[in-house]
Amino acid sequence: MQPKLCVNIGKLKLKNPVMVASGTFGYGEEFKDFLSLKKLGAIVSKTITLKPRSGNIPPRTCETPSGMLNSIGLENPGIEKFIKDKLPVLKKAGVPVIVSIASENDPNEFVELIERLEKLSGVSAFELNISCPNVKHSHVKGLIAQDSAATFEIVQMARRATSKTLITKLSPNVTDIVAIACAAEEAGSDGLALVNTLTGMCIDVEKRIPKLGMAVGGLSGPALRPVAVRMVWETHKRIAIPIIGMGGIIDTQSALEFILAGACAVSVGTANFINPMASLEIVNGIKQYLEKHRLSNINALIGSVRA
Repeated sequence: MQPKLCVNIGKLKLKNPVMVASGTFGYGEEFKDFLSLKKLGAIVSKTITLKPRSGNIPPRTCETPSGMLNSIGLENPGIEKFIKDKLPVLKKAGVPVIVSIASENDPNEFVELIERLEKLSGVSAFELNISCPNVKHSHVKGLIAQDSAATFEIVQMARRATSKTLITKLSPNVTDIVAIACAAEEAGSDGLALVNTLTGMCIDVEKRIPKLGMAVGGLSGPALRPVAVRMVWETHKRIAIPIIGMGGIIDTQSALEFILAGACAVSVGTANFINPMASLEIVNGIKQYLEKHRLSNINALIGSVRA
């Protein structure tokens, strides 16, 4: 008998627990020649804002030991062009589409974005990106995801605006991620995405200038993974809603770390730039792991680390 890989996040049903992370997979079309999109658990779109954004000044990326820094600044075409040009392509993928959304100046922008997308076919769920370290918000000091009260307010507003699955993406740039996670759960989030990038900086020692145009950026890749796994493990012990683990997942073993720590699903990000097939290799690898250990269901693994 084939092991069951399907998992649920709120109303969202995934045929397997492997999705691709926002900002690393474009809008699906960019990867369609490299892999069969319909074999993914879900696709998370590049984050969308109400108005088009040109993003941050270059350079926007640089390599780091076991990772990379990025300071893209949520470059995107805005909601109108997303609906007209990008969503139709995403719909053809044949898997659930999670639309990542963010505000720029006003928290009500989250509600407006949801209202524009709520009744459109092809939108399976929303990811509230309240944790991007490369965008400044005028309505909150620092990141929304660094403040429990602000997180609760945004999630509650979004919850009232949609009946679809709502996922809140949290930041590792906090002293107590569990407190933020609990606020999101209490406000009505169906699931959590843990974690976004960790703020970092690289300097060109010959030129004596930062390697990124904005000086600092978000650290992703394997260097982030131990921090992310720890945060998933801590959070899983305190909340009841599902967790999507992310942060340095490059292969089956790293994906399994998150699942054993308490994630019901994983999201592949930076690895997509290195190996476009990484996500599907992980799907097959998880299946083989379950077969090897004679487990009939992926749910038997979730949070099963002996610690």
